[in-house]
Amino acid sequence: MTTGPILAVESSCDETGIAIVEDGRRILSNVVASQVAMHAASGGIVPEVAARAHLRWIVPTLDEAWAAAGVTWNDIEAVAVTEGPGLAGSLLVGINFAKTLAYVHGKPLVPVNHLEGHLYAAWLADETRELPEPIFPLVALIVSGGHTFLVEMRDHLQYRLLGETVDDAAGEAFDKVGRLLGLPYPGGPEIMKAAATATNHDVVFPRAWLGETFDFSFSGLKTAARRTIATETDGTGTSIGETALSPDRVAELAYGFQESVIDVLVTKTLRAALAAGARSIVLGGGVAANRVLRDRLAAGAAASGIPLVVPRPSLCTDNGAMIGAAGARRMEAGARAGLDLDARPSLPLARR
Repeated sequence: MTTGPILAVESSCDETGIAIVEDGRRILSNVVASQVAMHAASGGIVPEVAARAHLRWIVPTLDEAWAAAGVTWNDIEAVAVTEGPGLAGSLLVGINFAKTLAYVHGKPLVPVNHLEGHLYAAWLADETRELPEPIFPLVALIVSGGHTFLVEMRDHLQYRLLGETVDDAAGEAFDKVGRLLGLPYPGGPEIMKAAATATNHDVVFPRAWLGETFDFSFSGLKTAARRTIATETDGTGTSIGETALSPDRVAELAYGFQESVIDVLVTKTLRAALAAGARSIVLGGGVAANRVLRDRLAAGAAASGIPLVVPRPSLCTDNGAMIGAAGARRMEAGARAGLDLDARPSLPLARR
């Protein structure tokens, strides 16, 4: 595939991302304005606050991305933007910004599914290490704060849903259990850090296997963790930065919780890949930045003889480059949007 530079805008949740990507693979610039510190006090994302922050940072983010890329508007072939899924207010900021840029500069507007962006992050060239392109057919696990699912791809832009969460996403469970343990927001990275210090690995939380399906469930695990923590703290210690548990006990509980989540994710992904005859496995989404998940899936994939492709952590979390990569494929397929493009907060990627 050969395309000129695409300017891509991502604002589906709490990260303002703008990137310029060439040929759907080469990153010319990729700038992200994070809101993590802003939402840390509340322990979660407040949609209206997130949308206002996008308004504040989207122009400075564009300016920085533009300066780093070293291109002009004459070089830009199209403007790609996330249309969904995500928070409605946040999506609208990015969509209206992208529509304005496309209209003023006479460029095609390409709508992109945010989840498709996480998939196509695996096609982005990585200057820090050798990263081969995924080979079809493949099975991809996308796991984030709002989504957890397995999808099969037989070719570009062709998806078959194999399994999805029937309740909570894995990332949401990490955040909520992290808060119960008194860890800072976001909970995922903090649970990983705490678990790494555990010397006692005796805590075992339940796994929801859901029979032979490729679906996931983390609600019961979250409830089990909440009950355990409540019992051990007499109902106290559920505020960020405050816990009645010792640091050693927090580490042990974090380890047990993380093991439960990763065991289910890895086992089901490997089983799905073998059932689909996959020639590669892709891992994406914000939780894919978890080092233990990456290492465990890599070991399982190697034992199964299936190559694993995982973007570097900064490309797993929300960013504009992944939207540029997916946008290049969508543009090549003829996808275009008019100035009536609207946010689609519940936009699906694939159906069974």
